[in-house]
Amino acid sequence: MVVGIQALIWTLSGLYMTVVHIDIIHGDHFIRRAEPRPVPTAEIVSPVTAAAAFPEAEMVRLSWLLDRPVYIVKAKTGERLVDALHGQPLPPPSSEQIRQLAEHWFTGPERLAKLELITDLPSEVRGRKPPLWRAEFDGWNKPTLYLSPDTGQLLTRRHELWRIFDFFWMLHIMDYGTRDNVNNWLLRGFTLLASTTVLSGAWLLWFAFPRKRRKAASR
Repeated sequence: MVVGIQALIWTLSGLYMTVVHIDIIHGDHFIRRAEPRPVPTAEIVSPVTAAAAFPEAEMVRLSWLLDRPVYIVKAKTGERLVDALHGQPLPPPSSEQIRQLAEHWFTGPERLAKLELITDLPSEVRGRKPPLWRAEFDGWNKPTLYLSPDTGQLLTRRHELWRIFDFFWMLHIMDYGTRDNVNNWLLRGFTLLASTTVLSGAWLLWFAFPRKRRKAASR
């Protein structure tokens, strides 16, 4: 019975994962595509100049903060913004800038319902470091964007269909903690039990048919 219940869970969770397209689960349908925005090199400072503002800098990449070209400098302590036009360090984006960025990335018709800087991260963004900006939009699907408080970059997005997928994924791989270990011993044990159940059922079926034929012949 226990193995049968888990086999049913595997079937139902696998059905959901195959019926709902993975691009929908990822939330690609309500996120604006990041189109390349070239910047004339004569108008911006060298990335070396941007990196020089932070001695511990490890990597520099060109990006945009709304309509302003910026460098994002990655260091061991985190990421920082540098004005690509003048080479000056910039403060973290304000809440109003984060609001504009969230509304820019979101392409759905729903309105922004809640914007908050959170330090207690939910399980749906496990692995991220707090704090994060959380922008939740109206609608039954509750589209939610998570943005970096240091750079304003869109880090990830979540919605109800993704949350259902994550719940089924937890049940499917039987990792009820981190939900990412597909090699845990509980899953291995139940897989072995399920295989044994199938093989024993096939063995019993093999001996069941001749008995039925003998009973039919005796009548």
